[in-house]
Amino acid sequence: MESRHENQPPISLFKPLRCIVKLGGAAITCKNELEKINEENLAAVSAQLREAFMSGDVIGMDWSKRPGQLDLSVNVDHIGDQSMWDAKNFIVVHGAGSFGHFQASKSGVHKGGLDQFLVKAGFVATRISVTSLNMEIVRALAQAGIPSIGVSPFSCGWTTDKRNVASADISNVAKALDSGFIPVLHGDAVLDHSQGCTILSGDVIIRHMAELLRPQYVVFLTDVFGVYDRPPTEPDAVLLKEIAVDEDGNWRVVNPAPETMHREAHDTTGGMVTKISEAAAIAKLGIDVYIVKAATEHSLKALKGEVQGKIPHDWLGTAIFFMRK
Repeated sequence: MESRHENQPPISLFKPLRCIVKLGGAAITCKNELEKINEENLAAVSAQLREAFMSGDVIGMDWSKRPGQLDLSVNVDHIGDQSMWDAKNFIVVHGAGSFGHFQASKSGVHKGGLDQFLVKAGFVATRISVTSLNMEIVRALAQAGIPSIGVSPFSCGWTTDKRNVASADISNVAKALDSGFIPVLHGDAVLDHSQGCTILSGDVIIRHMAELLRPQYVVFLTDVFGVYDRPPTEPDAVLLKEIAVDEDGNWRVVNPAPETMHREAHDTTGGMVTKISEAAAIAKLGIDVYIVKAATEHSLKALKGEVQGKIPHDWLGTAIFFMRK
């Protein structure tokens, strides 16, 4: 899926955008259980985001009453005494994982056809599912002391035409950042000018925002250590640590040496060709991209920017960067 706004000038923010973080659906949900969150991973990822981009005391911001609780879990009376924290600008975009995919695939939302009742009902069902996941992720981030705000692409006017991005108003994202909030976006069902509707993936959203907001780097958090030369469950699978992208957007593996590869790059999260293509389009802008396993020491290093410039020998992940021919 391509953008039609590649010539639009970057948007200026009060503070530079440090990072765009993609929370892969497979890393934060349980793949084989419908609409089930991986609570342990999500909590760990939230804590790492807090550590990487913010300093100061952790103040919980989820003041809602949860099922099974008698009262609020936060004592709001003491919050007024807290000083404001120091934070870097970042954006979170998450995949759907076990949320939304069932509803979208059963109804064929990605193919369009809103004149069909099944597609229209599936569109509604898909958005109910993905926005409920978005709320739970916002809640987890808020509990970790991150001032997160859910932002749904459909509600902000993101649309497509023949499944390519046609319009994307990110003014709300920019205003949220400038106001000290962390926007949390997600893959969504959106309207399409040609076929009625489709699915807009989180990877495409990230690439489009990278073009306009120019983060220092982008981190994809997944359920595997990065990109491999074959499925990582196979014996002797090789992790591709560094991929270079030239000015034409073509990419090649530079570490390990290409002759050690067994076959085409692959991973088990699905859509890796799309992910590498989107990552390459970002890297072509001069923005480094890191694909790394969520909730590990390696993901924390990537989030902190500690692998920029020179990849540590013991770091496990895939770095994708610009290199002229």
